[in-house]
Amino acid sequence: MACDLTLGRKEPCKDVVGGIRAVYFTDFGDFGTVTQTNDEITDMTGAFTAFKYDVKGNSSLEQTINASRENGTQFYEQTLNLTLHKLTKEDHKEIKILAAGRPHIAVEDYNGNVMLVGLEHGADVSGGTIVTGAAMGDLSGYTLTFTAQETKPANFVSSPTTANPYAGMSSATVTVTVGTNS
Repeated sequence: MACDLTLGRKEPCKDVVGGIRAVYFTDFGDFGTVTQTNDEITDMTGAFTAFKYDVKGNSSLEQTINASRENGTQFYEQTLNLTLHKLTKEDHKEIKILAAGRPHIAVEDYNGNVMLVGLEHGADVSGGTIVTGAAMGDLSGYTLTFTAQETKPANFVSSPTTANPYAGMSSATVTVTVGTNS
């Protein structure tokens, strides 16, 4: 791998916003062969279901670069913090499944980008709460923290749509399962 820079960067326009619109959970290992071109995911061969969770406010994706000159190593820790409003018995069941597994997670931001957390190793629930709140205006719901350690930052996914984050994966068979209100 060459360590020589290839691009400069100008100050970008102020035309983006922060925040996460939705996340899509897929069982670990269901993607099949993943094709990456210039660090962008451009195709997959698997047949899988992506379970969509809408999120609003207090949810974020942060990626930390971990590098050691002494050891000659680097990796990226991907931390996804989610806040899910409202407690339900159905969600309790799914939260237990999420905590036991290590799903791949597609994160859709408010700028139309989709990034894939836990591509190689999956993402683990590393913390969270199930909270009723104390006052009338407090959160009654779930907070979940997912952590993944990968050799690359969360890759962008090519050609997502608002209905399907994997729409550009022409060799994959994807079913998007949208949740219901309870």
